[in-house]
Amino acid sequence: MSYVVTVVAARDAGVLTAPILARVRETVGGVDAPRWLSPAEAAEFLCPAPPDLTLARAALEGAAIDVLVTRTRGRRRGLLVADMDSTIVTSETLDELAEAAGIGEQIAAITRRSMNGEIDFREALRERVAMLRGLSLAALEATWARTELTPGAKTLVATMRRHGALTALVSGGFTFFSGRVAALCGFDHHRANTLLDDGSALTGAVGEPILGSDTKLALLQELAALRGVRLAATLAIGDGANDLPMLHAAGLGIAYCPRPVVADAVQNCILHADLRAVLFAQGYASGMFEEE
Repeated sequence: MSYVVTVVAARDAGVLTAPILARVRETVGGVDAPRWLSPAEAAEFLCPAPPDLTLARAALEGAAIDVLVTRTRGRRRGLLVADMDSTIVTSETLDELAEAAGIGEQIAAITRRSMNGEIDFREALRERVAMLRGLSLAALEATWARTELTPGAKTLVATMRRHGALTALVSGGFTFFSGRVAALCGFDHHRANTLLDDGSALTGAVGEPILGSDTKLALLQELAALRGVRLAATLAIGDGANDLPMLHAAGLGIAYCPRPVVADAVQNCILHADLRAVLFAQGYASGMFEEE
């Protein structure tokens, strides 16, 4: 079975030139002429054997360009399951709430350790939410007003839905945000944790059971069965340690600006490009995109 190598430049910081593409192709043993997916931004070529992406990235000599690999068969996936914080949105919404409470660095430190797999996710979530006790619900609205989608998020979801895929947003964060993000991007489903309040402020508790890495994996499996597709035909995207089980189980797992522990464990990582790279990796040319 052959492989497809996809090379994608960051739109705001890089240009994919023919010489750079030729250098990557030669490094990994590409066997055909490159196919351009978007001029000066993305291209792909075939490899007869699994390419060494470490060598491919070294050939870029520090350019703001990503290299991804997929098998030639079944590249377009019938199910997308995406993490929310630091993936579909640019921020960690819990950390943003902590800023409003004046304890931003304290909670951000716990978040970093949790997302890098250093401490238990569920216990870390309970600890952080407890520190938010008494925070007004107005702070949630203010945090939502500052929340921004990652570039390419809407295009990714709309394009995959247009071509028949089922899409789901799954988050270890909170339904207050995931419901709004899902509606804004057009996801078919969303699932997250629930912040408890007394009608005016947070109680410092989170609804049980807490959604964690096992729940994310279970949702991927559940929706694959609902859609009637094999796990090999699914796609998962995330950045943190609690995303690893679903990233490994999906037919195509892509780490987006991942934490170090995730970057070490996942072959396909997007470090420079936006979420449109996920479409390029599936063989979609830019002319096929459902633009934002």
